Amino acid sequence: MKSKGWNLRVFKREQRSLFGEILDWMLTPLLLLWPISLALTWLVAQGLANKPFDRALVYNVQALAQQVRLGPDKLVQFSLPQPASELLRADETDLVYYQVTGSLGEHLSGDRELPLPKSNEPRGNSYEVQIRDDEMRGLEVRVAYTWIQLDAEGKRPALVQVAETREKRSVLAAEIIKGVMLPQFALLPLAVLLVWLALVRGIKPLSQLEERIRERKPDDLSPLDDKAVPMEVAPLVVSVNDLLERLKESIVTQKRFLADAAHQLKTPLAGLRMQADLAQRSGSSEEDLKKSLQQIGRASVQATHTVNQLLSLARAEGGGTNLPLQSCDMVKLASEVLQDSLPHAMDKGLDLGFEGVDAGTPGVQVQGNPTLLKEMLRNLVENSVHYTPSTPERQGVITLRVLVDPYSRALVIQVEDNGPGIPLSERELVFQPFYRALGTNVDGSGLGLPIVKEIAQQHRATVSVDAANPSQTPPGACFTLRFGVS
Repeated sequence: MKSKGWNLRVFKREQRSLFGEILDWMLTPLLLLWPISLALTWLVAQGLANKPFDRALVYNVQALAQQVRLGPDKLVQFSLPQPASELLRADETDLVYYQVTGSLGEHLSGDRELPLPKSNEPRGNSYEVQIRDDEMRGLEVRVAYTWIQLDAEGKRPALVQVAETREKRSVLAAEIIKGVMLPQFALLPLAVLLVWLALVRGIKPLSQLEERIRERKPDDLSPLDDKAVPMEVAPLVVSVNDLLERLKESIVTQKRFLADAAHQLKTPLAGLRMQADLAQRSGSSEEDLKKSLQQIGRASVQATHTVNQLLSLARAEGGGTNLPLQSCDMVKLASEVLQDSLPHAMDKGLDLGFEGVDAGTPGVQVQGNPTLLKEMLRNLVENSVHYTPSTPERQGVITLRVLVDPYSRALVIQVEDNGPGIPLSERELVFQPFYRALGTNVDGSGLGLPIVKEIAQQHRATVSVDAANPSQTPPGACFTLRFGVS
């Protein structure tokens, strides 16, 4: 048992923090961009560090190129004074190499090991200095070189190269990096702190809204002020206000329902009490006692019916969400309802019949709760049985139809009778709890049709009532259920 409880705690989803999530989304890009900024700064620093030292290399190459001459024998000559040679190599940090080759590729001066430019590298104009990166004795060097065309005979030009190791450049680049990135090390924590403070200030209206809601009394359902919150939170407040309004309407409806239910139960209970008092009076005859007992029986039946209807309405309003849904054949359910209601109809001399398609016909299946659907049909049929009179001159006729619309393929169920009908002005009101059509003089709780409407809505269906035969008197009533309404 302990292991099972531990597993439940492990897999229980942790509640997310809006503050922490926003903070993560704000800081994560900042921390990810910082190393990218470091890499870009390094590349920029390399370029900046190369520029001054490249200019020095270019100057040295140009100075050496001035010393290259074409001798009387048409051979390339190069002479470099010793002081100039020593000055060229006078560098405390880097090693400096130079090389001069003639038009025949012969070595004239400098370091023989200095690599020549690659054959596929384009040659610039005479005395035009070019720069490349190369390697000398295992060290990376920066090389400036120029080709010198000394005659017009098209011979291979002379080559002057000056190379320098990259130590000074690396030092300068590192100094630039330090100068740029060190302030960022100090600014980064400050930026994080400012983001945190800004987020605390930005989310403060939510905390204030929470405090206002928490300070409310339980019966205070007045709307919240959506003008006192930021624009982004206003839709949430509007939704809460809408919920409060619907909750207020629900509470009012419940209070009215309880008051009406108490009123409906009060009449039969008062009758029970009165008949019980009459039966207990001394001197009552056996006939009076029998009448009192009959009245008690009728009152108890009425009270029981009202209570059952109240329970049915409560179950219907609960949505039946805890009951399993399944495919229900409405023809079969209609047949069962007719069998259950047939004895009551026969007692009243009514003709109760069925019209429509057979069971199993495509389109008569509904995904829903069979208990609620059967309760819905039973209330429709019982309503017609209850209000349809039958006399020797005119027999009451009730017809239950199950049809499939040939155009929309929607399932349509109708309960039609030839009773007194419902006036046009009352056809919407009869679906309200405890409302009963005027002039019927029939006992009832006024809950059957509200139950029908509630169950229909839960199964994506609509219910309506019209006159069965408008041209006749009485016109009768036709209740229509149409399924598949989105």
